[in-house]
Amino acid sequence: MKLVSLKHGAGERAAIEHEGRCFLLEEINRAEGSSWGSTVMKILQQGQLEELVQWYQKTGNKIGSSSSFIPTEEAIPAPLFRHPRKIWGIGMNYVQKAIDLGSTPPELEPVCFMKPDSSLIGPEEYIRLPAQAVNVTSEAELGIIIGRSCKNVPEERARDVIAGFAATLDMTSQDIHARNPRFLQRSKVFDTFFSLGPQLITPDEISDLQSLAVETVLNDEVIHSNTVSRMIYHPWFIVSYFSQMMTLYPGDVIMTGTPGSVQIKRGDIAECRISGFTTLRNPVADVEYNHQ
Repeated sequence: MKLVSLKHGAGERAAIEHEGRCFLLEEINRAEGSSWGSTVMKILQQGQLEELVQWYQKTGNKIGSSSSFIPTEEAIPAPLFRHPRKIWGIGMNYVQKAIDLGSTPPELEPVCFMKPDSSLIGPEEYIRLPAQAVNVTSEAELGIIIGRSCKNVPEERARDVIAGFAATLDMTSQDIHARNPRFLQRSKVFDTFFSLGPQLITPDEISDLQSLAVETVLNDEVIHSNTVSRMIYHPWFIVSYFSQMMTLYPGDVIMTGTPGSVQIKRGDIAECRISGFTTLRNPVADVEYNHQ
């Protein structure tokens, strides 16, 4: 199932994407007498996703006959949600990426960092370049969305605790990080430095996870491309690894590393392209001064 988040009215609402049409969960509830959550986060937090997928698999082909819809090309995408409890990332998870950086791939444990929810933006929203940063890069990554609370998950059980996958963009101030390796966290946390796609694709929709191609794109040019099969740490290992450190909750996001980064500047368009996913696209602009 493809669960999406759309801007609708004054808010952001969950919908099922089916055959070029988006069906709002609120409209499905009215037509079916159901009580699915109206946002992606509510569906995850209320533990409804598995049941919703089962319902869709049984009745999905009939969904268009009973519920009104929005044509996909007219839908305005939003991030899956705005305030996950945790946003984790790992670095150098592709062998080629490590080679490009002139580094030895990590052998025992992945390099990891966290981002605040204040860094989160959605599709078509601006990446704002902070005045403190000279060299900002964008990195396309496959994101894992956690579907249930879990701790100390064995690698072979990791698939059971995820809701699905999403396209993400991870921005970094490379010049800040270059001053001192300990500045990695600082280089990652600026506002707008994490973009989350509008689409959650459940595992049953992906026949071969290993073959998924992840591409870092700038101004419609593919700069870096690689497949999940070339990851040093498989997504199931990554979920298990982070669950050893802290409890994971529904809606937590884990980025799985990038095939490569590209420097961005004002006027650019940064994209994450993943085979089978809607492209995540963000324009780039300078930071704006705001106060309240």
